[in-house]
Amino acid sequence: QVQLVESGGGLVQTGGSLRLSCAASGSIFSINAMGWYRQAPGKQRELVAIVSGTTTINYADSVKGRFTISRDNAKNTVYLQMNSLKPEDTAVYYCNAAYLATNWRSLEVWGQGTQVTVSS
Repeated sequence: QVQLVESGGGLVQTGGSLRLSCAASGSIFSINAMGWYRQAPGKQRELVAIVSGTTTINYADSVKGRFTISRDNAKNTVYLQMNSLKPEDTAVYYCNAAYLATNWRSLEVWGQGTQVTVSS
C-alpha cells in the first residue's frame, strides 16, 4: 500500500502565501511523477503543477509566475509554494503520484485533499 499525506492548506487573504507538502510512503520502488491538482466547487479537477522525472516541470497557465513546485526525491515529498494567492485559487488541492511499486507494477495514488481558501 502507498499513501500520500498532505499538509499546509488553510485560510489566507488575497495576496498571501501558503506552502503545501505531500509525502509518499509505502511500497515504492521509484516515483515517476508527483503533482498537485485542485477542484473548486462545481468545477472539474484540474492540473496545477507537476514534476515528471527529475527536471520536467509543468504549470497551469493560471498559476505560472505565482506557484512553484519542488520535489525532494530522498524524502518522496513534493511541495507547492503558492504566492500572490487570489480568490479564484480557492479549492481542494490534491496530491498525485505515479510510481513503480516494489512488485514492479506502475500505479497511481491520490492524497485525501487539503482545503485552500483565499478571502477577498
